[in-house]
Parts: sequence; C-alpha cells; structure tokens
Amino acid sequence: MKDTPKPAMSAAAIDTASRGFTDEERAAMQERARELKAEARRGPSATRGAADGESDVLAKIAGMAEPDRAMAERLHAIIKTAAPELAPRLWYGMPAYAREGNVVCFFQDAAKFKSRYATLGFSDKAKLDDGAMWPNSYALTELTPADEARIAELVRRAVS
Repeated sequence: MKDTPKPAMSAAAIDTASRGFTDEERAAMQERARELKAEARRGPSATRGAADGESDVLAKIAGMAEPDRAMAERLHAIIKTAAPELAPRLWYGMPAYAREGNVVCFFQDAAKFKSRYATLGFSDKAKLDDGAMWPNSYALTELTPADEARIAELVRRAVS
C-alpha cells in the first residue's frame, strides 16, 4: 500500500492558524537574550557586584508607566528589606530577585503583556509550598499597607 501525500495547507488555513508567540512574548525573549549577553560581557556573578543588577532593575523601573512604576519602586524596597540576601537583576526584561543565580520572585508591569494588572510572581525556587496546591503569582492593582505586610511575609517565606 502506497502512502498518499497529504495536501499542503491553503493560504487561508495558514492565516487562521496560530502564529506562535505574540509580539510581546518575542520582545521578552529578545530582552532575555540581551540580558544574557550583558551578563557574559560583565563576567561571572562572583566578580561583578550586586550594584550592576540593582542599577539595571532601577533603570527598568524608572521606565515604567504609572501606577506600575510606584508599585515596582515600593516592591523593590519591600523585597530588599524582607530578604536582603536576594540580588536584584533583570529577567526577561522584568525586575527580578535571585539567590545564587536563581530567580525567586519578579515583578511584571501591566504593560509588559498588555494586561489589566501588574503581577508579583514567584518561581519554583520560592519555598511557598502549602499542601498540594498554592498560588505562585498575585495580581496587583495597588499596594495597601496590609498588602505590603503580606508581600514582605511571602518574600521571607520564599527564601526561608
């Protein structure tokens, strides 16, 4: 029995098919590639101080639109106070905080992926396990004093 060739997709089918990554996702991947190149030029983490990462993060925050900029500035201060052992760095173009080179938490502004809210996310390196299911990201529309206290506790738990 002969294998019959399958017909090629029509132009209309190609137009309606998924095109893969969004423009925002492609931009985030390109930012990550630039970050990796910059890290390689600077040398190993052990030889370049935390000031490099912090200045990159502060520059990224300064470029954000309000109200995300104010939230990111406040989160930066909360995270640095709650877990001073975390090193600020950029991760896919987002402010992130890492321990031993591994991102523990990050802030994604709403404009990053055209979302209606900013996000505070935690990676699998964060020690937030609570049974068989727990949240690993939080939507942020504003920061109240109660929210700030809860975030500080989450960050402390994440690095414990």
